[in-house]
Amino acid sequence: MALKIGDKIPNFSAKDSNGNNFVSSSVVGIKPVVFYFYPKDNTPGCTSQACGFRDKYEDFKEYDAEIIGISNDSTDSHQKFINQYKLPFKLLSDDDKKIRTLFGVKPNLFGLLPKRVTYVADKNGIIQLIFDSLAATKHISKSLETIKKVAL
Repeated sequence: MALKIGDKIPNFSAKDSNGNNFVSSSVVGIKPVVFYFYPKDNTPGCTSQACGFRDKYEDFKEYDAEIIGISNDSTDSHQKFINQYKLPFKLLSDDDKKIRTLFGVKPNLFGLLPKRVTYVADKNGIIQLIFDSLAATKHISKSLETIKKVAL
């Protein structure tokens, strides 16, 4: 069952790019958070999206918001991606697709690649935006716009 606006972000854990265990309750319910699911490290759209979030990172931090990227890539792949593009936020490895399943993120139309979906939750962990679009760079402006509204 897919999450919808008004639902609370569920508890989950995953390995970050350093191999550390990330637990969602470390941010969910504490501060606004953006979880963005993307298909693959080092692909053109995903790189544009990650760099877009990087370039606006300070704007998100102004509202005490956390950004967390999630894909099926390995922790090693994430580490290289972070280092190459100087990403200031966490990337989580969902190699078993448990987090995608928990959120209800389905594969894209042809089932070849994971979908690109962004969830924005307020400081109480309640989903305020679900943005499902192949247009990678639109996720940043939509997320920031929502963060600004929920941070008031």
